[in-house]
Amino acid sequence: MYKKIIESKKDDLEKSIDHFKEEMTKIRTGRVNPAIIEDLSVDYYGTKTPLKQMANINTPEPRMLIIQPWSVDSLANIEAAIKMSDLNLTPNNDGEVIRINIPPLNEERRMELVKILNNKAEESRIVVRNVREDIWQEIQDAEKNGEIAEDDKFRGKENLQEVIDGYNKKIEELRKKKEEDIMTI
Repeated sequence: MYKKIIESKKDDLEKSIDHFKEEMTKIRTGRVNPAIIEDLSVDYYGTKTPLKQMANINTPEPRMLIIQPWSVDSLANIEAAIKMSDLNLTPNNDGEVIRINIPPLNEERRMELVKILNNKAEESRIVVRNVREDIWQEIQDAEKNGEIAEDDKFRGKENLQEVIDGYNKKIEELRKKKEEDIMTI
């Protein structure tokens, strides 16, 4: 019975890992990744629209992004959104595309990015802990209602902790790999 309870919540645990992976792509490393700007909200005919839904974003060189909007009319709005963001990027608008030259990361900025990464990892671990608490509560409720024996409750707690440890280990492995990428010059 407790195995069913744990299995029923594995989707939530997987979602926390997937969300962490998605958030990590937004953290810059030595190589430029379009993910750092693709979710940037741009005013598009009065509606806030993610940049990826209104333009192609390419990386022709390791330290350059090229944004080619589907409508040239939106160039000024894209440029304004990039300037207003907290990304500290300077867009160059040539009338057809926007080029963004991204300077190499200095040591101070690398350390800031590692702190951001660690915060994102901790947020994911908190989600995992909250799911663990939900599962543990369901196991305890099942025992109170007579659906499982007390021994099964404690076996369920041990099994649950093994599962949670596995997810925390995944988060830590992903965090370490990303930290290495950030710190590599």
